Amino acid sequence: MKFSVFTASTPDWTPSQAASMLAEQGWDGIEWRIVDDRTEDGSSGFWAGNRSTWQYTGIADRVGEIARTTEAAGLEYSGIGGYQPVSDHEGVETMLRVTSELGARQVRVTMPWYRSERERTGATYGELFDRTRADLEWAAGRAADLGVKALVELHHMTITPSASAARRLVDGLDPEHVGVIHDLGNLVIEGQEDHLAAFELLGPYLAHAHVKNARWVDTGETRADGSRVWRNEWAPLRDGQASVSEYLDALRQHGYDGWVTIEDFSTDLPLAERTADNLAYLRSLVPVTA
Repeated sequence: MKFSVFTASTPDWTPSQAASMLAEQGWDGIEWRIVDDRTEDGSSGFWAGNRSTWQYTGIADRVGEIARTTEAAGLEYSGIGGYQPVSDHEGVETMLRVTSELGARQVRVTMPWYRSERERTGATYGELFDRTRADLEWAAGRAADLGVKALVELHHMTITPSASAARRLVDGLDPEHVGVIHDLGNLVIEGQEDHLAAFELLGPYLAHAHVKNARWVDTGETRADGSRVWRNEWAPLRDGQASVSEYLDALRQHGYDGWVTIEDFSTDLPLAERTADNLAYLRSLVPVTA
């Protein structure tokens, strides 16, 4: 396995700082976040004002800069963290082309958020699924033309929160050009299935693994019916409800030897300490062999 970091989780660093710091720490690769994201006051955060993010607007003109930044650090691309909805064909086309030009091989395209789309359009899950399948078929064709792969992420609140749902969506498409990102932390929130069973179910569509951790905490509040209210929060890799060790063991048992990308949104440790500690932890679980 090779280890990389998704820059959604490195909000305090510029792209050049992220690349040089991760390379110095010994990471194998980087997964760049590409989305329009600026704050008026210049503040930075994971999902607002993230300084490690390449802005989507004008991204086609910055391919050379991205390549130089990555190559100067000696890092590989584990993929591209795109945010373009699969229904946005122009946006998906742009991201597929950028991925191809970079030689980054694979890029995430985002799935519809079930509840918000249902409230906005009135569409049922089945209608959203059928519409998304048609969009994904189009994306698969363009990915094939460009020699890259479009990735569907297992993500809570979308129409693909589980391996079962994702397999149903991608089934029958060319796994050379459509794949699935299995995400350990997201599954703590929604979509959890036995990991090995999920990997076997996805089969050739298992293209990438994202690792973070999460936990459910009691808010101390109760609903009108007297039941407790719980909320989810991100946690350090060792401290969430999922076992990273058991997850990596299941990946190995399945024969997966691809990228494992960390996106740790916890803040218990400062950023540089957090990324260094995460790599040391991963290496302890998957020792480097000669």
